[in-house]
Amino acid sequence: MLFFERDIAIDLGTMTTLIYVRGRGITLREATLVAMDRSNGRMLRIGEEAKKMLGRTPANIVPIHPIVAGVISDYDMTARMLKEFISRITSFSLFKPRVLICVPASITGVEERAVIDAAIEAGARKVYLLESSLATAVGAGIDINKPDGHMVIDIGSGTTEAAVISLGGVVECESVKAAGMTFDEAIVRYIRKKHNLLIGLRTAEELKQSIGCVLPRPEVAYEEVKGRCLITGLPRSVTVSSTDMIEALDEPVAQVMEAVHMVLERTPPELTADISQNGIVLSGGGGQLWGLDKLIEERTGITTILVDDALSCTAYGAGRMLQNLDDMNEGMINLARRKPSRI
Repeated sequence: MLFFERDIAIDLGTMTTLIYVRGRGITLREATLVAMDRSNGRMLRIGEEAKKMLGRTPANIVPIHPIVAGVISDYDMTARMLKEFISRITSFSLFKPRVLICVPASITGVEERAVIDAAIEAGARKVYLLESSLATAVGAGIDINKPDGHMVIDIGSGTTEAAVISLGGVVECESVKAAGMTFDEAIVRYIRKKHNLLIGLRTAEELKQSIGCVLPRPEVAYEEVKGRCLITGLPRSVTVSSTDMIEALDEPVAQVMEAVHMVLERTPPELTADISQNGIVLSGGGGQLWGLDKLIEERTGITTILVDDALSCTAYGAGRMLQNLDDMNEGMINLARRKPSRI
């Protein structure tokens, strides 16, 4: 049993939540999902257990994604989910933990307040918000306090965030809702249009991970996909190639590239020179899509590096920031609004 204060960093993602405990590293990695009984409002399962129930539940049990595009969409479920996650990793303590939560730089004041209130309701003593771009940069080993420009592209499940960082803050940022889930939906639409075959999002995700790409592979890869034929209504399978994936993912990848270009256009010339020298850091689960780093490099002319552990980079960065909690304000100073948000 622990009787001292414990600091926790939370990367609250659309599809996955990671919790980093100071001194112990990442101790929890769960799906950001809640299964609820609609008839009585009772929470049945959370995390990976709820994910296993997707598409296999009776009508009264509904899966809820409490986080959409990096912000809270269902306050009550988020608070209950966080409370359960925090209770799993904190044994008995005389003090409630201090909690650092990663949020998008484009978050509004109302969304900030919702995150802070949900964390306090879940059992936090103090809540600190950190822009996820900064956490990703720290996780990638960048010294964010230097007067030196760095560009970070974080492609998560719900949003893609491209940001330029210098002197410990976000100088320019652009967030678009074209990310991992959008890639999956684009694959579903493509298979439906080309083969008259309906597949699920989970099948699309597996297809994306196995043969998905945005540039031609050295050798064309093939995968058999099973689904429901839209003409006969019967099960059917088709063979899909990696070349098909390039075509299927063209539209969402174009949106990601547009966000990158918009940030670079708005970046001050001095910082642009720094970025061209330092390169672009690519992170997030969506950033692991085959050839995406090479495509960004091709389109921008700037060296692009995919971080080693793209899925956990933001959580590790937030974990390292825990040592600076005593110097941080509660809530977050949103640089876009230049005004403090305090509890």
